[in-house]
Amino acid sequence: MEGYEGASSSESVLDLSRLNLNNNSLDTVSEKRRKDTKQLYLCYNRMTVLPESISLFSNLEFLDISNNTLSVICEDITRLTKLKTLIAKNNRLNVFSLPKHFGSLQLEVLNLSGNRFEEMPSQCLQLVTYVIKAKVTIITVGMHICEVLLPESLPQPFSLSSLELLYLGGNQISSIPAELANLPCLSYLVLCDNRIQSVPPQLNRLHSLRSLSLHNNLLTYLPREILSLVHLQELSLRGNPLVVRFIKDMTYDPPSLLELAGRTVKSKNLPYSHKDLPSHLVNYLDIASKCPNPKCAGVYFDSCVRHIKFVDFCGKYRLPLMHYLCSPECTSPCSSNPQSDADSDEDNSVPADRLQRVLLG
Repeated sequence: MEGYEGASSSESVLDLSRLNLNNNSLDTVSEKRRKDTKQLYLCYNRMTVLPESISLFSNLEFLDISNNTLSVICEDITRLTKLKTLIAKNNRLNVFSLPKHFGSLQLEVLNLSGNRFEEMPSQCLQLVTYVIKAKVTIITVGMHICEVLLPESLPQPFSLSSLELLYLGGNQISSIPAELANLPCLSYLVLCDNRIQSVPPQLNRLHSLRSLSLHNNLLTYLPREILSLVHLQELSLRGNPLVVRFIKDMTYDPPSLLELAGRTVKSKNLPYSHKDLPSHLVNYLDIASKCPNPKCAGVYFDSCVRHIKFVDFCGKYRLPLMHYLCSPECTSPCSSNPQSDADSDEDNSVPADRLQRVLLG
């Protein structure tokens, strides 16, 4: 193992990646080296089982066992009382692969993406029970799970109460459990690339939520309750039917020659009567709609531009409103609602740090 020990210049880091280790290779690492190692990399070694000798690294804080063929994580890992980060991406782990007492670990970061889980392992829900002083607790899970199972009630101050980031992207989740609202410190919730069709209104209880990633799902609407998330700074919605419909509706069809002529008559205030034009053209000119942009004197008939304007909602959120403009160039603040002209002026007075983002594309 002398060559292994020289793989890193730092005494606290031992990189044994891509060495095709067998399950007994860790036994040959010197006792001093094991005690000094705080970060251990065992990636790309074709290991099928995490060796029991992993427990010999008593001071280990970071362990990366990604990109192996692991189907089981041995119970001995629970003896690593100082372990804070476990990365086990791209293996063959499933709900039966984790040791019974896996939840006794005091992990702050867990990444099990690219495995064969079909539901959230119950041991993961027990992890934070023993983390009392951790300021940041992150569980990263992208495991092809179809259903998220969380307890209905979370006794304080334990059981996921300090969870700040939950990553469930890239799975096959069809619904968001309302129990997620029982995570009081959750700041970042990633549910992108799933099959989610609706957002439960109970999520308005996530008062610490700052970022909600819902892109590439099947959402057709959002609950109004989401406006009460006063700390939400980023909402990602691209790739949902909700946004696709908006973008499709904003497609601009050029006006016909009839409409161009009508717009000229109305914008230049040219006089006309039944003596000058057939009745159907007079009726057509009479139904002209004035562009709601206060800086524009134009009109439109059948052809208009559907435009989404984001207005500040009491300093809390950028609320999308649909407007109809006479031209794609006519994108100044405007609205068909008389009250919104004042709202448009107020938009400019909202401090930049209070303006939130809606990511539509």
